[in-house]
Amino acid sequence: MNILFKQTTISGIPVSNRIIRSATHDGLADSDGAPSDKLISKYEHLAGNGIGCIITGYAAVSRNGVSPYPAMMKIFDDGVIEKYKMLTDAVHKNGTPVILQLAHCGRQTSSKAIGMQKVAPTNVLHSFYPDKAKVLTDGEILGIIDDFVAAAVRAEKAGFDGVQLHGGHGYLLHDFLSPYGNRRNDRWGGSTENRCRIVELIIKGIKEKTNLPVWIKFSAEDNRKNGMNIDSSVEICQRLEAAGYDAIEVSCGTVQDGMNTMRSELLPMDAVFRYREPCASFPKFLNKIALPAAKLINPLIRQPKPLENFNVANAAIIKSSVSIPVIVVGGIHKAADMEQILSDGKADFISMCRPFICEPDLAKKLANGQTEAKCIMCNYCGLVIEKEPTRCLYGRVKN
Repeated sequence: MNILFKQTTISGIPVSNRIIRSATHDGLADSDGAPSDKLISKYEHLAGNGIGCIITGYAAVSRNGVSPYPAMMKIFDDGVIEKYKMLTDAVHKNGTPVILQLAHCGRQTSSKAIGMQKVAPTNVLHSFYPDKAKVLTDGEILGIIDDFVAAAVRAEKAGFDGVQLHGGHGYLLHDFLSPYGNRRNDRWGGSTENRCRIVELIIKGIKEKTNLPVWIKFSAEDNRKNGMNIDSSVEICQRLEAAGYDAIEVSCGTVQDGMNTMRSELLPMDAVFRYREPCASFPKFLNKIALPAAKLINPLIRQPKPLENFNVANAAIIKSSVSIPVIVVGGIHKAADMEQILSDGKADFISMCRPFICEPDLAKKLANGQTEAKCIMCNYCGLVIEKEPTRCLYGRVKN
């Protein structure tokens, strides 16, 4: 483990190793969107078990950008700063840096869930959240930019070591960057320059008003027609570096393209029928028919491949095109793979989500010789979050 567990820095931040806990929605915010005591304890436990850096679950920067998932963190009000400060203090006691992920869900939410009409660059129908989105005006876009900047200012006051913008997985910033989600013909759409404008103005504002490093999570590819592809993503990443971003986390996919972002051998059908609407609201008698039928055809439903290390090739291409640190996430479970990715120069840091849901002490275990995470990539955890706090169902999964 010569590289993985070697002390280093990222964006000027000292880290004890190159393992990062990727942003994970925990479903443990309080009624104001601030970290609850349970969430603070969860992060303190992660920090005390050898992890190099923690990226928090996403925190909404605007009232109309909240997730439909319960108990999402929010940071659009000064009243939450004190509780966020308690979180950073708890993590810092262990010498671990913590990055706050900032997000706006855009059309990837429901108007019913947020209590107002959702917004988007363009009103493109979302398969899972088909209610109509309001097309953002020029002034409203500038207002969202201000919301991101104000959230970063609050993050700095709360003691975070940096912020990460969620620019992937189909959320608002991804939809601005992608020709699929952004079909505008004004200064915010069309050319790559115009589609990048919102993320460039956000970082300009954050750099003017804080001293924080700014990272971005980015879907290098998705399965949407005229969506993101690696060639256009390289150009976008070069623009992001020129704009001042300090690190890029390479991911893929969107909520809309199913199990592309979180891959598994089979769809977690039991979880789909328990947690995902409309299946979760089916009458019991219908479930007795529909669930066995779904399980019967499940092996015939084509799943994205490969299941492991599936963003590494794109991360390597992006790393060869930029000079800022590149973080890679996605199906990375084996210590030998992590070491190889780093030693081959395909990425600078390894981030993981599902393995840390399964084993919060995974970093320590890997340092002590465990060869791989015990997460079986069942993706039950990816459905639980739609109704309950995030948890692992390891050992209790049926497909």
